[in-house]
Amino acid sequence: MRLLLWRHGQTSWNEAGRFQGQADVPLDETGARQADAVGPVIRALRPELVVSSDLLRCQQTAARIGLPVRTDPRLREIDLGAWSGLTGAEAAVRFPAEDAAWRRGEDIRRGGGETYEEVAERAYALLGEILGEGRPADPAGLIVFVLHGGTARALIGRVLGVSPENWWVFGPLRNCRWSVLRREHGGFRLAEHNSGPLATAVPAPDKVDNVGPGHSVGTGRPLSNPLSENLLPTQDGPTTADTEPVHLQTRPTSG
Repeated sequence: MRLLLWRHGQTSWNEAGRFQGQADVPLDETGARQADAVGPVIRALRPELVVSSDLLRCQQTAARIGLPVRTDPRLREIDLGAWSGLTGAEAAVRFPAEDAAWRRGEDIRRGGGETYEEVAERAYALLGEILGEGRPADPAGLIVFVLHGGTARALIGRVLGVSPENWWVFGPLRNCRWSVLRREHGGFRLAEHNSGPLATAVPAPDKVDNVGPGHSVGTGRPLSNPLSENLLPTQDGPTTADTEPVHLQTRPTSG
């Protein structure tokens, strides 16, 4: 089976560099365009189940897939407490000790909120329940989680059995990009990370056949809103405030 972790589209707080945490911020115009473009590509992969964080930005993103969506609060972003809504500079002034610890890569409760280990455990519990339901029914089937950057990183680390202090080696998941975990031989491996569609146009979902990992989207009727890679942030852009401490070089590179 495959588990695709799709991060929500851009919000105005992402654009302004504000920590969001569990604040219920909607998609901005750019984020809506990103979701409009990528949603049909996700649908073309024929997921058996789509589960979304119950926060608005994820529900709005998930709706663009055009399939039934189950919501679950366990896919929410990390609770950042009093850090929510602050810029990095503001957090450094108001919470200097926490800011310094976070920038060293320590998994602390910023603003009285959660740790990433706690985030990982709640998301992992949801995955376990879904697998316990016998989903996906097809051993090669696809489940999609629509979630947040910090939650995606924590879940990837937990599923792969990576030590929490080394979760920072996974680059931040950009807005409306995805990662894919594939279960093989009783375990999981990371098949894709920070991926996005590369085509300039995609066929309508009802015209797509035999789409799977490593395959291009087929050649059916083009969508009226062609997909442009320019809609999606590159992997070389500035780091994402919710998920990425600045001094990454202080983290161990192996463990």
